[in-house]
Amino acid sequence: SKMLEQETRYRQLTQEQLDNFTLDMNAAYARLKGVEEAIDSHMEAEEAARKAHQLWLSVEALNYTLKTAGTESPSMPLEDAADAVRASCVDNDFALALASALPEESLKRGVYSEASLRARFNSLRSLARRVALIDESHNTLYQYFLSYLQAALLFENQQEAPPTQLRSEDLDSFKLLSYASYCLEHGDLELAAKLVNQLRGEARRVIEDWLTEARLTLETRQAVSLLSAYANAVGLGTTQAP
Repeated sequence: SKMLEQETRYRQLTQEQLDNFTLDMNAAYARLKGVEEAIDSHMEAEEAARKAHQLWLSVEALNYTLKTAGTESPSMPLEDAADAVRASCVDNDFALALASALPEESLKRGVYSEASLRARFNSLRSLARRVALIDESHNTLYQYFLSYLQAALLFENQQEAPPTQLRSEDLDSFKLLSYASYCLEHGDLELAAKLVNQLRGEARRVIEDWLTEARLTLETRQAVSLLSAYANAVGLGTTQAP
């Protein structure tokens, strides 16, 4: 009876030790899995941060290329810088869509700066004023004479702040040119292009090439600006706290 009691006691102690050992092993395994998951998560975060930094660098290079435009010449072609951006965001559909939205002309040739567009507009403005009365249907020599005469005799403000809302009397070619000059001098190329787009007839034909270049510059700058904002947001989102 005494030996049977001792044996039972021994078996209980053995089972308790085995249970404790099993609990310790399970706890150690759980800690090991936690460490592995933390390492994997950290590696993924580092990889995401590296990709975000690469995207930011490539977008900054694209921004720099835009700034290479001279006073009379367009910037360097954006194709190489745009390719670098696309290569850095191959697994990011949103950034890839923004990079693909850059106009083909800006990729192949480059875009003009705002200062260059302002100087070009100022040189075209006097010619556009001379033909302000010539519409799509009236193109006789007498009409041209009247238009030139009005341009010579009319003394309007070379620059005038545009109203908040354009009325019918504000769609006069002379006023539109004055409003556009004011906007360009104050760095608002987008509003200047919108005002010039309201021109009609021969004045619109004179200014059409300038308007095309202004639209190209605006479209390119908007795409690059969105890319830059997105790259900065992604960079902030992947920043790891110490």
